[in-house]
Amino acid sequence: MLVADRYRLHVCIGRGGMGEVWQATDEVLGRDVAVKLMLGHATDPSAGDRFRLEAQTAARLSHPHVVGVFDFGTWDGKLFLVMELVEGDSLAGSPSDPLVLPAERVAVVAAHAAAGLAAAHRQGVVHRDIKPGNLLVDAEGTVKLADFGIARFVDDPSAALTTTGQIVGTGLYLAPERALGQPASSASDVYSLGCVLYQLLTGRPPFRADTATALLYQHIDTAPVPPRRLGVALPPEFETYLLSLLAKQPEQRPSAQAIADWFSSGAWRSYPGQPAAPARNRSHAPQSHAPRQSPQSYAPQPHAPQAGAPAGVTSRSGPMPAPLPVPPQAHRPGPAQPQRSAPGGGPVSRRRERPAGTGLTGLTSSTGGLAELSRRRPRKTAAVAGAIAFVVFLIIGMAWLS
Repeated sequence: MLVADRYRLHVCIGRGGMGEVWQATDEVLGRDVAVKLMLGHATDPSAGDRFRLEAQTAARLSHPHVVGVFDFGTWDGKLFLVMELVEGDSLAGSPSDPLVLPAERVAVVAAHAAAGLAAAHRQGVVHRDIKPGNLLVDAEGTVKLADFGIARFVDDPSAALTTTGQIVGTGLYLAPERALGQPASSASDVYSLGCVLYQLLTGRPPFRADTATALLYQHIDTAPVPPRRLGVALPPEFETYLLSLLAKQPEQRPSAQAIADWFSSGAWRSYPGQPAAPARNRSHAPQSHAPRQSPQSYAPQPHAPQAGAPAGVTSRSGPMPAPLPVPPQAHRPGPAQPQRSAPGGGPVSRRRERPAGTGLTGLTSSTGGLAELSRRRPRKTAAVAGAIAFVVFLIIGMAWLS
């Protein structure tokens, strides 16, 4: 099948409620592309104009973590969009076998996806449909955001629910303000990204319900269960930051650029000297909510780089800092020493006892007392001797005058 006399469709690689995605070849430029055919737009007369505006906006986004947009148009009554073909898979997984990644890999996904969102937000573009199926991973491990512009086209910003009570978009990742009918913003994308990261860590979205209305109320009123309570091996810093992405108020969430910088810097790791998270017995974790994870540890390896880490994400590695010096032995608590007692029964003072006969009375009664005092306290001895000499000369003078 040849679309617009240029794009030959080969295999349908994705299908949803709004359209199909095909692997195709651009016969003019001789390159592989992905062609998305939009369905069900005939009932909206302004759909073509809005689609063209959003496609042009998405085409201006040139970023390593954003799927590029090459062309758009109308063919056989259908709107089509030509995009970069990513040789890889999405992070959607399947309901029966949810995709669960270790913290090390989720941090890479967060850094890449947030960097792509930050590039879009700087251009005034809001994705509005961040979900695992729109996060594509190529053969080198690079994460790319897909469907920029399409999400805005298929999602009416004036409301989060249709008249029939159905959620417009993907309700599992819907921000609270959108559930309240407010327009989407960059903070809404951040919340949706937080929901995706939560699911990649735990194997389940932060909120689930039997009805769309109950799900919306959970986004608005219910706090998510911290992942470590579900048995996820996660540094405390990672968990705290992840929960900030899921804040109910948009102004309390970090920006996409701040998220990309934080995860790229490795700040999510537990640093030496900080209290480690208490060990949890995985056998007591709710198995229905926390699928088993890969035994890969999130702790950095000091001497070897991470295998398969995508470019653009830095990680801290290197020798651990030297341990703190051991305190001096004199300050270490030791076994209590038995207390010595005086002959009279009282404890012995730590001050050195004064030998007998070193007082002033000893000077008049013992000739050895002055020598002993002179040896032990020379200054005091000199003062006493001077005072005695003064008194002696005073007495002699008075006797001579009389």
